[in-house]
Amino acid sequence: MNRTPLIARQLQDTALRYFLEVVRCGSISEASARLSVAGSAISRQIAHLEELLGATLFDRHARGMVPSAAGELLATHALKSAHDAERVVQEIQSLQGMRRGRVRIASAEGFAMEFLPRLISDFHRHNPGVQFHLSVHAPGECTRRVLLSDADIGIVMSRHTEKDVKVEHLQPAPVGAAMRQGHPLSRFRQISLSQLLAYPIALPEDDTTVRQLFDIACSRQRLAAEPVLTSNYISALFGFLRHREDGVTICGEISVRNQVDRGELAFVRLRDKGLDLRNIEVQTLVGRTQPKAAQAFLEHLRQGLGGAGLR
Repeated sequence: MNRTPLIARQLQDTALRYFLEVVRCGSISEASARLSVAGSAISRQIAHLEELLGATLFDRHARGMVPSAAGELLATHALKSAHDAERVVQEIQSLQGMRRGRVRIASAEGFAMEFLPRLISDFHRHNPGVQFHLSVHAPGECTRRVLLSDADIGIVMSRHTEKDVKVEHLQPAPVGAAMRQGHPLSRFRQISLSQLLAYPIALPEDDTTVRQLFDIACSRQRLAAEPVLTSNYISALFGFLRHREDGVTICGEISVRNQVDRGELAFVRLRDKGLDLRNIEVQTLVGRTQPKAAQAFLEHLRQGLGGAGLR
């Protein structure tokens, strides 16, 4: 069991820990559940901080608690303390020859299906003391988790870079079409949207960059897309292809790279204007010194991404 987070928490003041968890969760009740601490105890600690500082740390709203200006300043301090504590523990363990580490990754679903598990497996073979936690979210939530230090590394498809995020790696990730091997369109290197829409199509929901670019491109050409299936679960879209021989969907190359290599699916580029306006973005927090394990995995991730989305 990796004890680094537990030891790091002991190096921080209890009131600051409780305060920071409320910032992360947006409510005392959720922070209480995550910390396994009574909500009344968390409220007392926050009240103590507010009395000590002579400032209101949260604006209370019906939908939750939002840090005030003073709360944002304190959160910055608390986050730095948390980073420093965990980094010190890991560096001491490294000096003792323990060779342990933990890497927390927040990822969009397309990366988490096969690409990241394969990279993690390869990395762990050579670094058996390193543990990973991979959580899957919409792109905006991945970035939020990086900003709150709930993740060491974020990997998303993006159309623009967020403030306070350090971009460790950036490369184009154009939208393409996926289909079964042997599909009539699979023999082409590139196709148009009008060709694609002649077949039964499954589409992701419109909170994804791939769907947003697809909709914009269709609108420009006055093309009507009538999907057979719409889902927020990418595996369901690929499942549709397994059960519909002439079915198609849209995605980035990296989402189907392993399936293409195994001969299960084909990936064909879409040549329509505007479908290349997004990037693969690997994110960390500006100003944060990453633990050694995270630094090493970042380099492994960059190497693994080489060429992704460019094929």
